[in-house]
Amino acid sequence: MAKKLYVGGISFTSTEASIRECFAQAGTVTSVAIIMDRDTGRSKGFGFVEMSTDEEAAAAITAINGKELDGRKLTVNEAKPRVERPAGAYSRSY
Repeated sequence: MAKKLYVGGISFTSTEASIRECFAQAGTVTSVAIIMDRDTGRSKGFGFVEMSTDEEAAAAITAINGKELDGRKLTVNEAKPRVERPAGAYSRSY
């Protein structure tokens, strides 16, 4: 079963291809997603990598967490499930 990993500290110059290449050392990469700011179109500095097995995900965390890629140290850990928030949860009504 595929395991999703959170990747923080992604450089603004990093690409999905460079991240895929980095994580491929630990096993089969199923998907790579860099989270982009919708207003600026620039990377928010984090993303997600999906590895094909739990063992490969554990190997990637051990091998890549703290490693430097494109001048920035990466933080890699298991992604937490996404929590759906109700629309307008952060707006105040007076």
